[in-house]
Amino acid sequence: MPRDHICDASAPPAASAIPAASPEPVAPAVVAQERSFRESLLAMLGLFFVVMLVALDQTVVGTALPTVVAELKGFDLYAWVATSYLLASVITVPIFGRLGDYFGRKYFVMASIIIFTLGSALCGMANSMLFLVLARAVQGIGGGMLVGTAFASVPDLFPEPHVRLRWQILISSSFGIANAVGPSLGGFLTEFAGWRSIFYVNLPIGALGVYFVWRHMPLIRHNRHEGPMKLDWLGALLLAASLGSLQLLVEMLPGHGMSPGMALLGATGIAAFVGLYFCERRAANPVLPLEMFRNPALASLFALSVMMGFMMFSLLFYMPLLLQGGFGLSPNAAGLLITPLVLCVTLASIANSRLLTTVANPASILYAGLILLVVSAVGITTLHKSTPQAVMVLYMLCSGLGLGLVLPNLTIFTQEIAGRANLGIATAMIQSLRMVGGMLGTALVGTLVNHLYVSRVRDTLDVAHAAQWLPRLNDPQVLINKAAQGKLVAELDALGQQGLVLIEAARESLVSSIHVGQMLSIGVAVLALLQMRRVPRLHLRKRRDAAPPRPME
Repeated sequence: MPRDHICDASAPPAASAIPAASPEPVAPAVVAQERSFRESLLAMLGLFFVVMLVALDQTVVGTALPTVVAELKGFDLYAWVATSYLLASVITVPIFGRLGDYFGRKYFVMASIIIFTLGSALCGMANSMLFLVLARAVQGIGGGMLVGTAFASVPDLFPEPHVRLRWQILISSSFGIANAVGPSLGGFLTEFAGWRSIFYVNLPIGALGVYFVWRHMPLIRHNRHEGPMKLDWLGALLLAASLGSLQLLVEMLPGHGMSPGMALLGATGIAAFVGLYFCERRAANPVLPLEMFRNPALASLFALSVMMGFMMFSLLFYMPLLLQGGFGLSPNAAGLLITPLVLCVTLASIANSRLLTTVANPASILYAGLILLVVSAVGITTLHKSTPQAVMVLYMLCSGLGLGLVLPNLTIFTQEIAGRANLGIATAMIQSLRMVGGMLGTALVGTLVNHLYVSRVRDTLDVAHAAQWLPRLNDPQVLINKAAQGKLVAELDALGQQGLVLIEAARESLVSSIHVGQMLSIGVAVLALLQMRRVPRLHLRKRRDAAPPRPME
């Protein structure tokens, strides 16, 4: 059976050097250090599996989603497959980031893997889009717990800054490796084993993650608290209400206009945000610590995280739709084209580990990554069916390199600035705000794409005097589902309409709509470049007289 080594980081060093309730004598320092490193290495293996769960889910689901929607129907819920996950995650990340600081992260990591894996199984059993959206919310709860605890576990295991930096880069690289495998795996499984298999692939990975975390991760606590700790449930409820209202408003406003219901929803969101502000000012253990937002350096990194989430998720969820629905590619071919993007995230993360401690100003790496993202976002808005695939791959390479140079550094910079006292919650916040950006990105881009596509298809059908076919073409699923597409073309041809011409016109409408949606990403990338002026100059070069790594306790 595994032993939980409980370390109260707020205790004096002499007391914390002895594992709680351990019957074994204290070993020499060298032996303890070697044992600690070995155990930490095995615990990190468990964290690698945890990170792979989240990364695989992002890219595998994105590639397969057009096929899923084509079978389950309901394109109006396309964005909600992503945003229900993100909404649940963004609420749970700061909650469990804070709880992990007080109670230790080990059991939260284990519980999060179990919940995430259960959600994956439910997604695989979905028989409707609504069921899938709800199952994705269950996944999101587990995913939020994972992100809120797993990334903050690295500084627990490796407290020395430069050792932590190397392991933080490695865990980001494992994220990138899973991302690299994701699109190809998603396309392959969708085409040859059915889309449900993309969710079931999480089950064995989750089992391995639970085993390694249970067996090898120590239970480390950083804060003393006497008696029961008061949890900020009111803050969590107000956070959920404010973000949920914002999400619903963004999704429903284009279709309903400024109706009394929409005005009430907006007022509810504003009231929840105001209530959250005053609640967190008074809370003893706030779920959203406002003092971190008063730090200009942290505030700038938080803003960048929101923008990066916006760009990343809008790209990951709408590039597959562009390639499959707009260009008519198979899921497997689309996955292969997206693979360079996520592969370059890994390569850039590995290169980043060398660059961070050698360049005089590490913030210059962020500038380089953002410039690459601007180039790729502009390039994606010029893609058409006739564009050579080599050009598509080039833009995917730029996107991947840009993400790989920015995403890991936001976490590293935040940990360096926040300091030990706020390390856990700051790490959770940078991840949570990235999800907020992803939620806004998928919602805004999805709403814009859906509205423009329906409008342009309607105009095309009006010109062809075929307006009665709008209900069959207003959902892009017909552009992906080959069987449904062939049936529709046959029906149109039988009535004297040019079926293939109308299908191609619908494809062009989808491509142009996604192009407009991606223009939002260009604007966000430019704003991110401007925001970089507020990021402080950090010194991460390793000094020759740096202290040796502190043994694990």
